[in-house]
Order: sequence, then structure tokens, then C-alpha cells
Amino acid sequence: MSSTSTFPSLSDPAAWWRRLCWIGDGRIAVSGDLSVDPEQARTQLEAWRDAGITHVVDLREEWTDETFVATHAPEITYHWIGTHDAGGHQDRAWFDAGVAAILAALTDPDARVVVHCHMGVNRAPSMALAALLALGVDPVAALDEIRTARPIAYIAYAESAVLWWHFACDLPVTTTIDAVTAVRAWHHDNPCDVGWIISRIRRAEDDE
Repeated sequence: MSSTSTFPSLSDPAAWWRRLCWIGDGRIAVSGDLSVDPEQARTQLEAWRDAGITHVVDLREEWTDETFVATHAPEITYHWIGTHDAGGHQDRAWFDAGVAAILAALTDPDARVVVHCHMGVNRAPSMALAALLALGVDPVAALDEIRTARPIAYIAYAESAVLWWHFACDLPVTTTIDAVTAVRAWHHDNPCDVGWIISRIRRAEDDE
């Protein structure tokens, strides 16, 4: 739940659930959400503030903590850009809004952004990928960086992120096909047992 230097073991995915995992130049963190328990949520929010978080980009369609954050950490700017986590693809408009919020925040050199969904497995890492693409990072290098920082990140919407970026840049179709192929190859070469990871986090969730 905090940004300590001691990494938890991947054998316990729940230990990564609400951990701040820093990517890029250390100004974007990927995480799971705040606890449903108000006391735990306040403790997490204080940890986010101590870590220098100035902006929250919440990607959950199913919930928002906007009022909670406004009450307990009004100095933190909160963006709710919710979407589904049903698999398949994400709309380009969702990436437009999320990346715009992240990049706008980063125009302040002192800003630090946490991008989160519920578990920090698919939606948040996929949005972080889109932000890295917009910052000029190669797709495969960005995927490596996210998975290294957050081993429970499956990044299910990676292809959607790549398609969004290539559409935004009006890149040639052949370039887009090559990028999507590279993302599929990366997933093949870097398997992640997402069902097992989610099941372990669900167990922890039931104990809250």
C-alpha cells in the first residue's frame, strides 16, 4: 500500500494491489484503488500524499472516491475517467481523456500522478502505457517498464492503447500492424496468470 523500497513477492499478488508502482521518470505511479474501509483509505491517502501525489486519475467505471479525496486531501486534484473492465477493447475517447489529464498534470515539474483502477491489473497499466507512448516511449519498452515496476500488471488493453496512439498520430497502417504484432508477441513471451492474480486479490478483498 506504500512506495517502500522493499518489493513484495509475486507469490502474494495482494501485496501489490494497492502499492504505488513508479514508471517513466518516477512521476507516474500505477496502483489499485483506495480501500473500502474509511480508516484504511485515509491511511492510504496519507501515504499517497507523503509520496508526493498531486493528481489522481481514477479509471473505474464502477466507483469513484472523488468526494472522499476532496474531503480528506483537498489539495490533490482528482480526475474520474471511468470505463469497463470487461476485456476486448477500450474506446479512443477514454485514452484521449486519461492521457490528457496525465500530461496536463505533468506540465507542473513538481506534480506526481497516481493512475489507478480497482486492482491495477488492466485498466490503469493500459492507461499508463498510453501515457508512455505519448511521451515517446517505444511500445515494447513501455510494456517492459510497466511489468517490471508492477509484476501483477497484465495490461489487457495494450493493443487498444497502441491503436489509439497510432490513430492519433495518423501513422501508416503497416506501422500500426507491426506495433500490434509486437504487443501480441510481448504478451506471448511474457505470460502472466491474470486469473490467479485476480483470485488472490479477491480473497484479500473479501477480508476487508
